[in-house]
Amino acid sequence: MTLLFALVAALGLGAGSAQGQSSRGLPKTVKAVKPSIVGIGTLYPTRQPQAQLLGSGFVVGDGQHVMANAHVYRAAVEDESDRHGRPAEDFIVAFHREGDNVSYHHVVKVSEDSEHDIVLLKLTSETLPPLTLGDDAKVEEGQSMAFTGFPIGSILGLYPATHQAIVASITPIVQPMPSGRALDNATISRLRKTYIVFQLDAIAYPGNSGSPLYDPETGVVYGIVNSVFVKTTKERILNEPSGIAYAIPIRYAKALLEAANVSAR
Repeated sequence: MTLLFALVAALGLGAGSAQGQSSRGLPKTVKAVKPSIVGIGTLYPTRQPQAQLLGSGFVVGDGQHVMANAHVYRAAVEDESDRHGRPAEDFIVAFHREGDNVSYHHVVKVSEDSEHDIVLLKLTSETLPPLTLGDDAKVEEGQSMAFTGFPIGSILGLYPATHQAIVASITPIVQPMPSGRALDNATISRLRKTYIVFQLDAIAYPGNSGSPLYDPETGVVYGIVNSVFVKTTKERILNEPSGIAYAIPIRYAKALLEAANVSAR
């Protein structure tokens, strides 16, 4: 075996690698998923820049609803909290790219699940293609996934970016701390109501919060990427963030849709 061949084999770059096998359909899937991806942020005509992108989201249900992270929506409200004359919510929009054009669609909040950091929004004037939501109970460790959103917000431009990952672990959002000094009221509350999240072997940046985590072959969504809320709980005792990405199982988004009488695909 030559040194070059050995290196290729070690890196898993050969034609028969598992990553290559699992991503054959990804380009087609990304093309189908991207029309359903939106950015969540604010649009204020007299500000420079007028638009500020704070996170990601994706269209669900009847095509008039958007699923996103609750902390992103709250940040958008706080971003406009000092404006006067109109409610802050009047300036919250979903950014949608279609080819070379970016459109802005006003959204209103339908409902929120703060425990799982998700929010259901409604487009007030537009219908966009929704994504299909799957059964996250079928997700397995080692399973290939992809997520599409806006890493680092609008700094990289309003172009959705896709990342691949595997489900590295299916793990509780909170684990017992080695010392009681690391506990606070919020952590104690979450220990009492802990739930499972997906740990991913990929980096998700703050702008990726709200991106759909989906099967690279089918585009079926199994989770919602969360790069802020989960980290503050899961990695509380670390001095620096680990770079590990997490996702909230899609069952909680489906529950929000059901409560709002919106049929999920």
